[in-house]
Amino acid sequence: MAITEENPPSDGKVWGLFKLPFRNSANSSNTTPSSSQNHQRHQNQQVLSQSNGSIDGVNSQSSSSSSSVSSVARSLIPTRRRLRLDPSNKLYFPYEPGKQVRSAIGIKNTSKSHVAFKFQTTAPKSCFMRPPGAILAPGESLIATVFKFVENPENNEKPMDQKSRVKFKIMSLKVKGPMDYVPELFDEQKDQVAVEQILRVVFLDVERPTPALEKLKRQLAEAEAAVESRKKPPEETGPKIIGEGLVIDEWKERRERYLARQQVEGVDSV
Repeated sequence: MAITEENPPSDGKVWGLFKLPFRNSANSSNTTPSSSQNHQRHQNQQVLSQSNGSIDGVNSQSSSSSSSVSSVARSLIPTRRRLRLDPSNKLYFPYEPGKQVRSAIGIKNTSKSHVAFKFQTTAPKSCFMRPPGAILAPGESLIATVFKFVENPENNEKPMDQKSRVKFKIMSLKVKGPMDYVPELFDEQKDQVAVEQILRVVFLDVERPTPALEKLKRQLAEAEAAVESRKKPPEETGPKIIGEGLVIDEWKERRERYLARQQVEGVDSV
């Protein structure tokens, strides 16, 4: 008997039945990573935005903190001195209770502009300065004299204990150029005023010579000489004018004296 072979199902249908799940799984496997990647990308964007926000906050905080630190640093930087003082931080007075005594301090403008200075004291009733203020040109200097009344020591008080009671302060102000000094300059430009130095009082024993006492005497003598020179009228450097405007120069005076001497010699010879 001839055996008839049955035609098996077509290859396309059989492989289609087996390939379909495979294709679906492949497709699902391909789509699943893409969705997970999108989700991951979205999360990364959120994290990045949050991190950016935190960075911006840190930057803003750091900028504000840096500005505050810079302002504190500027406040800690000492003010540049415009004046040089001699002595630098003290005022030496001879100790003579019940009398008015004097001290001296040299002040020099070391800046490149005109500078006004002004004295202040914690005891304005018993102390005063000459001059109380002035305007110095670049490189100009003067010696200021400070007057103070020395009170008698109280009971149980040592004579030298008064040195910490009174203090003086020298302030400076940069000005545009030469001008007349007025104390109101320091009120009009308070923001530009700098405290040059706070001077404390030190008493010296007049019966015991010291280098500080000798220097004080020398400075006081220079200050008095400067005051006397300012009082003198300026010397005339031009030709002398006498009578009604007749100008006599030195050559003419010598000629007249010579002629007068010749006349006297001629009379003597006769």
